[in-house]
Amino acid sequence: MGVEQKLGNLGIVTTTLETTVNWARTNAMWPMLFGLACCAIEMMSAQAADYDMSRFGMELMRPSPRQSDLMIVAGRVSRKMAPVLRRLYDQMPEPKWVIAMGDCASCGGVFNNYAVVQGVDEVVPVDVYVAGCPPRPEALIHGVVTLFEKVKGEKFKDLVKA
Repeated sequence: MGVEQKLGNLGIVTTTLETTVNWARTNAMWPMLFGLACCAIEMMSAQAADYDMSRFGMELMRPSPRQSDLMIVAGRVSRKMAPVLRRLYDQMPEPKWVIAMGDCASCGGVFNNYAVVQGVDEVVPVDVYVAGCPPRPEALIHGVVTLFEKVKGEKFKDLVKA
């Protein structure tokens, strides 16, 4: 006895608008290419055939902030680069998300000095942290899946700014 027999001939599928919108947002996320150091090589390999992030709807990394809604900060951010990072983040359309990839982007890593920002969350709000030095492509994919779960749980009332 299948689902069709239990439901009858309804002819429609019901869902909520929030579920549909969040499903569309997760399956069409366009990441912005923002590789700053050695983590960028691991980010590029996550796009390659072995790991294939295109199965998550991320066909290619966008070079323009106006075409992307996910910023993956891969590597250390210097104090000189921080204003540029913030400007690119401000140019991204809403809703937008940030993944801090690697120890340098998350907390400064081994670079505990005046020239490196001790965590990219000083500059932009971070949604998901991916640990490692450098993190493997599997870790980045796990971070993307974690972000998907976060986006799928978003409510419209939480997105409205006061």
